Amino acid sequence: MMGSLRQILSVAILAGLAVGGYLYYEEMIIAPAETAAPSKQRTPRSIGIEVAPAEARKLSVVMEAVGTTRALRSVDIVPHVEGRMVEIDIVAGREVAAGTVLARLDDEIEQATLAESEAILEERTRALERSEALLSRNNVSHATIDQVRSEVAIARAARERAQRRLADRTVRAPFAGVLGITAVDLGARVESDTVLTSLDDLSAVEIEFRLPETVYGQIDEGQPVTASTAAFPGRSFTGTVVVVDSRVDQTSRAFRVRARLPNEDRDLPAGMFMRLTLAMGERDAVVVTEEAILVQGGDAFLFVVEDGKAVRRRITTGLRREGVVEVETGVTAGEPVISRGIQSLRDGIAVDVMNAPPAVPAPDSGPVPAKEDVPPLATEETPAALTTPTAEGSHS
Repeated sequence: MMGSLRQILSVAILAGLAVGGYLYYEEMIIAPAETAAPSKQRTPRSIGIEVAPAEARKLSVVMEAVGTTRALRSVDIVPHVEGRMVEIDIVAGREVAAGTVLARLDDEIEQATLAESEAILEERTRALERSEALLSRNNVSHATIDQVRSEVAIARAARERAQRRLADRTVRAPFAGVLGITAVDLGARVESDTVLTSLDDLSAVEIEFRLPETVYGQIDEGQPVTASTAAFPGRSFTGTVVVVDSRVDQTSRAFRVRARLPNEDRDLPAGMFMRLTLAMGERDAVVVTEEAILVQGGDAFLFVVEDGKAVRRRITTGLRREGVVEVETGVTAGEPVISRGIQSLRDGIAVDVMNAPPAVPAPDSGPVPAKEDVPPLATEETPAALTTPTAEGSHS
């Protein structure tokens, strides 16, 4: 019995010591620390940033496409008949005029046939002359005259046929153009389907490409087109739209357009891949620098300065140009947009503007700045079929 009382007494004493120790710790250590903490807090530090006011500009609305050049006219040169090559004058890359002789086939038989037909025609013509002289003296019948005249007509047709067969032994350029490479040698026997070379009229080149149906009514013949190619970096070629297809493809929901580019210097060959830009007009826009845009997921944001603090804004972007982005909603022209230092910002934090940006008037407080010369890029409406993957134009 006495042992149990001692145990209970020991536990009570230990519990009292624990409670007393906790009260002492709370009163002597925690309370003074909490009282002194506010005095140790520092004043919030402002972040240094740079601003660039949102600007009002006129931006060119453009469409981009890709295509392949094709000659204004292009044919494969083949002989009309079969035979052995006795003359060939085909030099790759040489420009020839229409009617230039490119090759000849052996024509001894055709020469002999023509000579025979000419002799027969001459003999029948003299017979007709004699018959007509006898008819004037009533020494020959009209039936005889009619027969002789028929024989003359037949002989004349035979001569024309022989002339055509002889002409077919000579291969001529059907139009002015540039010759391609030949794989036929002198003395080789060729058939009527043997390709001797190619002939391209490169005085101008055409490019066929596709555009989405959403811009069908905005494309007209004569509309300017600018093209570029990797073969001539930094150089652009200017042409016009010459044909707009009357149909929209039901699968791709795109329509075909054909543009023509002058090629006086013959720099552009047939079959070259090119990128095209079509000007679709201009529109007023508010733009900010690319550095000011912050993208998170599928949303775009930027920060503006209000009362010395950074305020985060959700925005909708539009056209993109070299160095600037159009902001369709979320900011107005003239607002101070933070362009540098956005990585350390959060909504409502104090900021210190490190630069002195020029004041930009809002659209309703002054004249709109003149149009900037910025290289045109694709609009957001550019269809995936024209950008990724690119669709080359086709010969048609």
